[in-house]
Amino acid sequence: MLVLFSAPLLQLVLLAAPMEASAPPACEVGTRHLELTADMPAEALAVCIRPGLPTSIIFDAKLGRVELPERERFRVIADETGLTLVPKGALTPGERVPVSVTFEDGADPAGVRFLLVVHASEAARLVQVTRQPRSLESYREGERQAWAEARLCGEDKARLEAECSGPRGLLGLLARGLLREGGISDKNITKNVISRPDNTLKSMDARSYRADTGRVEGGRKVVRLAVAQELRNHGSTSWTPTGAVLVGPKGEELKVLGVWTQEPIPPGQKRSIGVEVEATEEAARGTFTLKLWSQEEEADGGEFFEGVVFP
Repeated sequence: MLVLFSAPLLQLVLLAAPMEASAPPACEVGTRHLELTADMPAEALAVCIRPGLPTSIIFDAKLGRVELPERERFRVIADETGLTLVPKGALTPGERVPVSVTFEDGADPAGVRFLLVVHASEAARLVQVTRQPRSLESYREGERQAWAEARLCGEDKARLEAECSGPRGLLGLLARGLLREGGISDKNITKNVISRPDNTLKSMDARSYRADTGRVEGGRKVVRLAVAQELRNHGSTSWTPTGAVLVGPKGEELKVLGVWTQEPIPPGQKRSIGVEVEATEEAARGTFTLKLWSQEEEADGGEFFEGVVFP
């Protein structure tokens, strides 16, 4: 009999080797495949997860029992052959939560243990677990996914090369068609954006931008978005952004193209920071949360700004 919990998803990353208790995870992203064998080591397999985002584990056998300590700290969806987890905000980067899964048929191996490792910025979308060698179709699917990822990387490379090889400044914007009538829209969102109380940085001024790229993907128009903020550093050390993510109302992430700042923000002073994003026109609607982090914050959190909207 399958033991079910409750609610939505969460991202995971399966590491190739069992994880030492003191070692920080080197997370990988994308779809992961795990083949279980009867002679596998007994250690729990480390999986990186990220608060607020879904990760799914899919099995090729029916589940008998799932043991998740403190499951009230997760939103969980379970069915006969799958498990989806979403850690709640109460979890902090660096925390580790064990999960044990046993299979209904009792065949070897009878179960598998995972160690969920909370990460500030990385996680895997999907973990596929099999108790037998992968089929030819499974390998072909993995190859198709690899080719798709390579194609996306190639498109990004071509776009960057085209932008860097053309004219700069206003002429560059003109060459890309962004200075035509209605090319770039902007919106003052200073009153919309709310800095979380535990932030080191406070948003003093904010403006958002939208520009039509002229591209269509999957029948949908692609737009460029940007958020420019003036941030005051209330900490005791200088702060420099190393990464960003824009999270939508349903937990979806928009593709961040880059983070820009003129210089580190000294303690007690203000500096401007910009984040550029690319998304379909439909995905750009709604209210978003902007998360920024520095190199020091990657393991234990970041700076969150609620209420980001675009023109």
